[in-house]
Amino acid sequence: MTQSVLTAEILPLPRLLVEPVVRAALVEDLGRAGDITTDAIVPPGERMRGVIASRQAGVISGTDAASIAFALIDPTVTVTVERGDGARVSPGDVVLRLEGPARAILTAERVALNLLCRMSGVATATNGLVEAARPHGKASIVCTRKTTPGLRALEKHAVRAGGGSNHRFGLDDAVLIKDNHVAVAGGIVPAIERARTRAGHLVKIECEVDSLDQLEEALSIGVDAVLLDNMGPDLLTRAVAMIDGRALSEASGRITRETVGAVAASGVDLISCGWITHSAAIIDLGLDAA
Repeated sequence: MTQSVLTAEILPLPRLLVEPVVRAALVEDLGRAGDITTDAIVPPGERMRGVIASRQAGVISGTDAASIAFALIDPTVTVTVERGDGARVSPGDVVLRLEGPARAILTAERVALNLLCRMSGVATATNGLVEAARPHGKASIVCTRKTTPGLRALEKHAVRAGGGSNHRFGLDDAVLIKDNHVAVAGGIVPAIERARTRAGHLVKIECEVDSLDQLEEALSIGVDAVLLDNMGPDLLTRAVAMIDGRALSEASGRITRETVGAVAASGVDLISCGWITHSAAIIDLGLDAA
């Protein structure tokens, strides 16, 4: 089968970033005594070959994390990536080939699969929205901070593997004024003014609005982006016309594969969705001896 990759290049995450996550997962799994099942059954010198293959259609992400899991248990395990991050797979497609000490492969198996299945699920969910939105407008699908604690960098990488883009990575890389900030500040204008006094010259400011009146307030003082929260397609279309290129427009709230086309048709620049990271179903992959 010809490998289909969604983008020209999916840059791998730095090992320095991924390894601590994988190491923590292995420590959790190995516990106090290690893999007592494998150590009891498999002789120390036994070697094996195996493949990790997909059992359903989807988009792959997490091959680096899976490879690191095997390497941390035993660096002599050879991992060959057959379907890299961003590749589409069908049932039966081989993603990784493994060769090396059987104990190491079997001990690292579950952590490697947990990360690979989870990240591939995020990539697949993202791609479903990307493909559903594509015929209807220019909007990019972006993720949110609604990520699994400790896995944010990996899940946001998976979003990119699925053809989406990333929103802010944390509270420190952009200003996003939400409804509760507005309530505490006493209005949109004072909230933006206060944010502007603290933001550096490279920091973008986005403000959430849920009505055209609030949108007009935000535009009157100037922001880099507006988050159009829980607006229907007709209201979104009117909001995009009001913005008229003065700021990036982002639609958010209850976005599904069934609704994303109408949202994209409004002309918004971005469509953000939390469930692609917090509720995406895993893609079923499994390890079998070869």
